[in-house]
Amino acid sequence: MQTPERIIRLKTVLARTGLSRSTIYRKIAEGTFPAQLKISTNGAGWRESDINRWVAHPVEWRAVNDNEDPGGKAGNHDAG
Repeated sequence: MQTPERIIRLKTVLARTGLSRSTIYRKIAEGTFPAQLKISTNGAGWRESDINRWVAHPVEWRAVNDNEDPGGKAGNHDAG
């Protein structure tokens, strides 16, 4: 049986990445950090596997993400 995907909250993401809150949200907007998942009306979190992959290869994360999510949220930014 496969273990369900673990969702982690901002405090844990901050501790694991060493980034500030503002840097995380800037990187999400740039497409260079995993986006949050909405888990309730007022709550959001990240897939632990996404954060682990980013920590292992932060510079390469965008390319991996673009390959996995063609036409999705990654790289889908307005030019102006």
